[in-house]
Amino acid sequence: MAKLLLETTRLSHSFGGKQLFQTGPLRVCEGDRIGIAGPNGAGKTTLLNILSGAITPDEGTVIRHCPITYLRQFDLLPEETDGRLLREFGMAGRKNVQGLSGGEQMRLRLSAAMGQASVLVFADEPTSNLDEEGIRLVCEKLSQAESFLLISHDRAVLDRLCSRVWVLENGTLTDFPGNYSAWQEEKVKDLRRQQTEYEQYIAEKSHLEAALIERKQRSSRVRKAPSRMGNSEARLHKRAATEKSEKLDNARKAIETRLARLEVKERPREQERAKIDFSLTNPPANKLVLRAEGLTFGYGTRLLFENASFQLPRGSKTVLWGPNGCGKTTLLRLIAEGHPSIILVPKAKIGWFCQGFEQLDLSRTVLENAMADAVQPECIVRSILARLLIRREDVDKPAGTLSGGERNKLAFAKLFASPANLLLLDEPTNYLDLPALESLQEMIKDYEGTILLVTHDRAFADGCCTRTIRFASGKLSVSGGGPSTPAEQERPRIPMDRAVLELRLAQVIAQLSDPNCSEKEALEQQFAELLRQRESIGQ
Repeated sequence: MAKLLLETTRLSHSFGGKQLFQTGPLRVCEGDRIGIAGPNGAGKTTLLNILSGAITPDEGTVIRHCPITYLRQFDLLPEETDGRLLREFGMAGRKNVQGLSGGEQMRLRLSAAMGQASVLVFADEPTSNLDEEGIRLVCEKLSQAESFLLISHDRAVLDRLCSRVWVLENGTLTDFPGNYSAWQEEKVKDLRRQQTEYEQYIAEKSHLEAALIERKQRSSRVRKAPSRMGNSEARLHKRAATEKSEKLDNARKAIETRLARLEVKERPREQERAKIDFSLTNPPANKLVLRAEGLTFGYGTRLLFENASFQLPRGSKTVLWGPNGCGKTTLLRLIAEGHPSIILVPKAKIGWFCQGFEQLDLSRTVLENAMADAVQPECIVRSILARLLIRREDVDKPAGTLSGGERNKLAFAKLFASPANLLLLDEPTNYLDLPALESLQEMIKDYEGTILLVTHDRAFADGCCTRTIRFASGKLSVSGGGPSTPAEQERPRIPMDRAVLELRLAQVIAQLSDPNCSEKEALEQQFAELLRQRESIGQ
């Protein structure tokens, strides 16, 4: 019999006056490799904190029979780590945390956590911010642990590592003896069953209601005896009419009883749709919204880009693809900060989703945050929140009470409702549950503006991106399709020199139209020179 590592009585925990979850007794034995899944805000991290002893539950007790290593989402960077593990995680010599990317910081935390000797490992979203090689290394290290509890929204990681799944959903915990895909298949079957039961319920209800109306109409048509009818005939007619009326009434009452006893089936919840009025962002009409040419940048002696060039066509959805530390997040920052080698058309308005939550005011409610910079009406903002699976009952919560994944959803809602028409998304899939990932993917595809995003989730990028910019040795190459599409060089839509001229012309025109402009003479000369150059390369 496997050695018992951890056990609990029934656990219950509340947050903000509302019960988060209630579980039955739980047991973790030697050899258990348990994935913890469920929607954002269900209490997955709170459950791990209770099991580790970091939080005391409202009800219940936890008995730990072995030491535990706990890799948390937002641990501070370690001061010292195991040199061998640093090398294995590709971090040899990187002891200075300044300039480290999110993925490199996660590798540093992992090297510290994996260096601890313990029988049971707790890991909360350990693959967040990691590139494909980093995810492979994490899976390799966790597979060497005999027993672990793993929170992840990466289906491939859960399927690869876990033989059992705890699903936290709607305040209850389900212990499923199988991997995540097997549980998902059961869930799909259950949704189909719910839909079938709902359709049968509606059909039966409609049939009974129609029969009830028909019986009432027949009962009202039962006539009284005609006035010229003799007494004996009238008595016979009345008796027959009474018998018929009683039969109809009995049938009506039977139908009413069946209707009253009919078990009500709720319609399975459908995905919310939100039609954003993109014209409210005053979008640019230019074919290109951004152009980078001769971009060179680095930290000290470490060069990230050297004479790099790329463009963003209007309405395109482009993924930046490359390993941790190659400069993807840095490139987004350079765009947002207006690096001189990067040219934006005048009407382009940037909305930046970064890996922290600087754009949120955690003291304000969900709806207040979403509406803070919104150009969309409140009804649309509420629909955007619902589409991202933030329900009506949650919009009045303080943003500070939200989980990491819920904060991500709120940040997306804030962006989609804002005046921005060029979105920069840095690791948008981090901490999102799978339903939210699918919703975000659909919203990106539906979005009428231009998006440049960083992700290591290949399936996500393949599902919503139309272009890929690949990083390799300080060079950038652009190709059509997602990262799984063969990397054939994308043909520029218009000649490079012409594209740069058009962008510069647009900038000069915008400056000239400013009534407070103090350099009109110089700008007019520059405008004339740009027109001359454009004419020299042809219309």
